[in-house]
Amino acid sequence: MERALLLNATFEPLCAVSARRAIVLVFKGKAEVLERNGVVYRSEKLSVAVPSVIRLTYYIRVPYYTRTNLSRRAVFARDNWTCQYCGAAAETVDHVIPRSRGGSHSWENVVAACRKCNGRKRDKTPEEVGLKLARKPGVPKGPATVRLELGRVMPEWEQYLDYCKQRIT
Repeated sequence: MERALLLNATFEPLCAVSARRAIVLVFKGKAEVLERNGVVYRSEKLSVAVPSVIRLTYYIRVPYYTRTNLSRRAVFARDNWTCQYCGAAAETVDHVIPRSRGGSHSWENVVAACRKCNGRKRDKTPEEVGLKLARKPGVPKGPATVRLELGRVMPEWEQYLDYCKQRIT
């Protein structure tokens, strides 16, 4: 399903909306198209190029950023789909302190890992196996939560998501 990145009037990323919703916002004059992805929706009498990035024509106040729920997709997005032990492509989620040893299932204890590192670590701590974390895992805060909710991002969205690339503590 096609999605479009929705930006506030100040170019702050808000969320991703369906292509249909993006087209409706543009037709109603509530948003303007900044990028297109080349997909065209056609009917008998109308052809509409699907927008990939749209910007609202009016400002929406974002009162606060909600805490992102801990999920597999959010952990991969936070860690940029890379293994936090060796830097390879991540395929699994690993508990730094294994749950069998009292580790919690929380943002501070979960990282993305490749199968090789996760299998090597098993139910041991990284120090016992000789692995080092690339960075300390933590709870995403502020605008970074928007990027996590998007999951994988389209290449044309990258320039608009610089606002969300703050390092997560």
